[in-house]
Amino acid sequence: MSRYHVAGSVLAVLVLAGCGSSAGEGGGGSTTAPETTRTAAEDRGPVCAGEAPQDGVHVLRGGGFLLPGGGGVQYAGARADGTTREAVLRDGARYEAGRREWTVRPGSRVTVSGRAYTVRQICSYRVVLEPRAAGDKAALAAPPESMEPEGGAGDAPLCFTTDRGVRASAAAGFPAKGEELSLLGNGGVQRFPTGLSLTVSYLDTDAGTAGIAGNCAAVTVAAYEDVRVGDPVEFAGVLFEVSAITEQSVRLTRTSA
Repeated sequence: MSRYHVAGSVLAVLVLAGCGSSAGEGGGGSTTAPETTRTAAEDRGPVCAGEAPQDGVHVLRGGGFLLPGGGGVQYAGARADGTTREAVLRDGARYEAGRREWTVRPGSRVTVSGRAYTVRQICSYRVVLEPRAAGDKAALAAPPESMEPEGGAGDAPLCFTTDRGVRASAAAGFPAKGEELSLLGNGGVQRFPTGLSLTVSYLDTDAGTAGIAGNCAAVTVAAYEDVRVGDPVEFAGVLFEVSAITEQSVRLTRTSA
């Protein structure tokens, strides 16, 4: 089999592990061993359920997002049966065993670190949350003091924001709509203007699958495992489609403006 792993793939698997919690408001702590997130081949869709507000919080599959007040949330598991879609959210932006989990659908409400959110959209590649408090919406939309990344945790205002200026800067750092972004599968890290870095965590040309990990402000913000040609992925608010998986690289075609 033509498959290899590079640094970061173990972390991606750890972040993706998880499910088996109660549904609804608040949820509860998981008491069972976590199971691995379903692969793209097992996911029967729909691709998305629900509608995403323009300034919603995008939590990417396998990754975490830092929220106002010091809390955070991860998109830890995906479930779809052809007609409905659910997600498993985990408390905390970084993986830690024993964290509280919620199984949610569009319209579900969750409370993270004392702050309330509504799940507006669930996709195979992201969950979109909307803060219920005006103060939290304002905090997320606040522009950063500087648009220059400094590296590490200091980039949090650029990585975890709904500010339109930051999103525009991030979008401008990628190839234009319809063009390709090529991520080399040699363990290299590709960096972008607002602190995001992308790495190919593994390539398997026999199976036609690959893994792509995104990091920002020392947080794994995405860990797409077992993606195939045609699968959608998102980074920094920009949508792509996996267009090719080769021995050397994963190529993504930008599909959003």
